[in-house]
Amino acid sequence: MKNKEVAEIFRKTAELLEIKGDNPFRIRAYERAAQTIESLTKDIEELAKEGRLENLPGIGADLAGKIKEILKTGTLSLYENLKKEIPPVLLNFLEIPSLGPKKVKAIYEKYGIISLDELEKACLQHKIAKLPGFGLKTEENILKGIKLIKEKTGRRPLGEVLPLAEEVIALIKSRAPLLQIEVAGSIRRRKETVKDIDVLITSTHPLEVMKVVSSLPLVEEVLAFGETKTSVRLKMGMQMDVRVVEPSAWGSALAYFTGSKAHNIRIRELALERGLKINEYGVFRGEERIAGKTEEEVYAILGLPFIPPELREDRGEIEAALQGRLPQLVNYEDIQGDGHVHSKYSDGMASLEEIMAKAEAMGLSWVAVCDHSQGLKVAGGVPVEDLFKKKKRIEELNARSKKVKLVFGAEVDILSDGTLDYPDEVLKEIDFVIAAIHTGFQQTEKQITQRIVSALKHPLVHALSHPTGRVIGEREPYAVNMEEVMKTAKEHGKALEINCYYKRLDLNDIHVKACVEMGIPLIIGTDAHIVDQMEYLRLGVSVARRGWCEKKDLLNTFTYDKFMEWLRGLRK
Repeated sequence: MKNKEVAEIFRKTAELLEIKGDNPFRIRAYERAAQTIESLTKDIEELAKEGRLENLPGIGADLAGKIKEILKTGTLSLYENLKKEIPPVLLNFLEIPSLGPKKVKAIYEKYGIISLDELEKACLQHKIAKLPGFGLKTEENILKGIKLIKEKTGRRPLGEVLPLAEEVIALIKSRAPLLQIEVAGSIRRRKETVKDIDVLITSTHPLEVMKVVSSLPLVEEVLAFGETKTSVRLKMGMQMDVRVVEPSAWGSALAYFTGSKAHNIRIRELALERGLKINEYGVFRGEERIAGKTEEEVYAILGLPFIPPELREDRGEIEAALQGRLPQLVNYEDIQGDGHVHSKYSDGMASLEEIMAKAEAMGLSWVAVCDHSQGLKVAGGVPVEDLFKKKKRIEELNARSKKVKLVFGAEVDILSDGTLDYPDEVLKEIDFVIAAIHTGFQQTEKQITQRIVSALKHPLVHALSHPTGRVIGEREPYAVNMEEVMKTAKEHGKALEINCYYKRLDLNDIHVKACVEMGIPLIIGTDAHIVDQMEYLRLGVSVARRGWCEKKDLLNTFTYDKFMEWLRGLRK
């Protein structure tokens, strides 16, 4: 939790400095620091106590001092002073894709607007279009952005909530007398966004468990206290519901509270067809409880094999289970490589050696280092000369390393006309070319689709990165005909990426399932810019599982040699 709190203060400080028009290098320093802290797998408070803050990427003595200030006081004096100068509510405006700091400042100075409702009203009255540098198109995009913000209220990305839920589980385990404990709900199903946290417990001392829950350091307020159900609001702002059930009803309760609602309805219908009643307390024939201790038992009595939580969305899983067609879902242990990581050669913060070390610690055998191509200056795009220095260095490191190999890759921009950001004579020297769109999001569906199709048809391209360009809760997918994209990928044997940076998860599970059904190769890439972000691989595996992926569907399950063979095979 401390990591999130410190990172959030740094991020908001950077945004307020942007609106103020401060030094861009200073702004970037706070942004990078926020990204570093947010991605840490270690507790920032522990690192501060050990005097290791300045060992973190992008954290010097000044920022280390500010981290200590936040840990000691709960805030940052610079941030508090900025809030006096600039209404913090303006930070909400920066979540609108069409609004950068300069435009937010212009709107505020001209009209004094400080709420989304006021901004929406001004757009509908066409006041915003009259401002210099805006226009009707910008006004239209602002209205779309406001709609997106309103829709996402109350839901947070899985990648933010899952670590919190795991921290809560660990704390309860260490302090309360438990028999069983599990997170349920949409977190257990690994949905991409989550509204609240559901925790299920069995214990012979339920009251003691609830006392522990209500006194956790992460709890802001106790909303309701009871021996079998307690609801609290966490300091992060989310509600958490904790239930204690009898051990004999553990399986039925876990299935019920995992959901989804649509899946549960179908399960109840199956039970009724067999003259049974099913609820969170068990499976009943008349008044007699005949099952409910385990989930396997609940499904078996309905003539079904165990259905993994990720599949429980009523998207054909029950029919597949009845017909013996459930997929053997890929497991995290099957993953051998990460298909997309950035290094210091572009805008990443890790050296090639650090990437290798992290991969080894995670039990991976290969990593594709795919830095940005030359034209994307804002992300430190790699000039051709440096690209070949990187190639040489990777060859040197691979020659020395037995456990982990690096794949010489590049995330190559698809330009507005569909051409690629490196010439063919350079592309043919890159072992793994993953094409991507980073600009021109406002183009028509026809234009964007044609750009992507053109790139996928290129004989030197292997894959497409973050295919729809979405950022969860911040940016809608660009207008693209995914049916046409998938058809082209299938025809040319190209892979589509499951980008598992927690704010992307792009492809989503629906598109992944469509790819699996079409036989399109998939590759999970963390898009890590800090080595700890490579841990997001597990989110990618969750998306793959929700999309019915088996081991054979993912290139990440290949050995290094097999993956390199696949890459070379596309260019024959």
